[in-house]
Amino acid sequence: MADPQLNSDAPEDGVRNAVYDEDGFVAPAFRETVEAAIEAEDAEFLQQEIGHLHESELGDLLESLDDGERQSLVRLMGDQFDYTALTEVDEAIRMSIVDAMPNAQIAEAVRELDSDDAVYILEDLDEADRKDILERLPFRERIRLRRSLEYPEESAGRRMQTEFVAVPPYWTVGQTIDYMREDEDLPVSFAQIFVIDPAFKLLGAVDLDRILRAKRPEKIEDIMHETRHAIPAEMDQEEAAQIIEQYDLLSAAVVDESERLVGVLTIDDVLDILQQEADEDIKRLGGVGDEEISDTVFTAARLRFSWLLINLVTAILASLVIGLFDATIEQMVALAVLMPIVASMGGNAGTQTMTVTVRALAARDIDLYNAGRVIRRETLVGLLNGVLFAVIIGLVAAFWFDNRGLGEVIAIAMIVNMLAAALAGILIPLVLDRFGIDPAIASGTFVTTVTDVVGFFSFLGLAALWFGIG
Repeated sequence: MADPQLNSDAPEDGVRNAVYDEDGFVAPAFRETVEAAIEAEDAEFLQQEIGHLHESELGDLLESLDDGERQSLVRLMGDQFDYTALTEVDEAIRMSIVDAMPNAQIAEAVRELDSDDAVYILEDLDEADRKDILERLPFRERIRLRRSLEYPEESAGRRMQTEFVAVPPYWTVGQTIDYMREDEDLPVSFAQIFVIDPAFKLLGAVDLDRILRAKRPEKIEDIMHETRHAIPAEMDQEEAAQIIEQYDLLSAAVVDESERLVGVLTIDDVLDILQQEADEDIKRLGGVGDEEISDTVFTAARLRFSWLLINLVTAILASLVIGLFDATIEQMVALAVLMPIVASMGGNAGTQTMTVTVRALAARDIDLYNAGRVIRRETLVGLLNGVLFAVIIGLVAAFWFDNRGLGEVIAIAMIVNMLAAALAGILIPLVLDRFGIDPAIASGTFVTTVTDVVGFFSFLGLAALWFGIG
């Protein structure tokens, strides 16, 4: 049954070519081979051919299988299954796998994970299951994980790794090197050694390259530097990631309210956080909340319903504006043909500005000092595009309906609505952010309402005045 392309002794590039197709998706042949092994209950084959996969590759494989196959794969892999892969799949898939496992098995799996990965899995469990699993862990690991879980969701304390290397300032470089060589409880990889006092208060840090270049008799306090940009454990994870990104840090110390060292955020954590936050912003802009592609039909419908309901209310508001000019539309049917163009162009322009603004707010590229300049820029962009498209649609409408006046009316309405779209696209997110409301969640609905209402009102109102009808 074994495919030679999948042999674990194959070079890394060969393994990747076997796992993925040329487009970067899990190769159908590889998935079918795994599915056949699962159906045949061939645990030996699966352990041999999948045990070598990187956690991200195993995560992609899990996402390509159906729910029953995932659970069977985990069971058949046994101790060879890398539970870090559960941090690479979405929440719905992760919970379907974990829910099928007994708590004793989860506890054994958690013991093999770094603390940040363990917290990532435990935080989504029911309180009772989480408590039972923690009770099955050794005292030291239990205390570490419990402390991380006590921090707010999406905080630096939740995302930090509690395994780190810390030494007193009076140690020599030689003592430190011997300690790292002999202690078996050190993290698998690290870039810094932190320096602490007897109360665990953070004093500084030493980069590993500095340790390697120093003489063994030198004191740690003589070669350490003050810790740059220590992260409060209560800080929001996105803010913490932005600090690490801004200052190009490979890792950053995480401290509690007493400035005591409690963990470390590493660059891989930062990449995960930034991807997660960007994913959340995109979904919120689309009004789908925390929906995952693997969610059930009922879950997806429930998450989308509230935003669709809000959009229905705003659509009714736009319809009421149209209703004010029903007599005008009855006397000039061309208005009914053309008015969706004005609203649609304004909606698209507003969405463009809103998207740029929301992303700039998330990245902290807009603040009190440059907001005025950005508003002026977007206003001019909206005005310029409004004039350009006014000329285009004005000429089209005039020739289409052989009515110069109609072309002039829609041209003016286009300028008005494109300008309103630009202002709404930047001002609404700024105002929401100022009042502590996530602009990614609410901006889209408000911007669309403004462009619809202004577009219909300006076009139909100008037509009523211009032609003296209504």
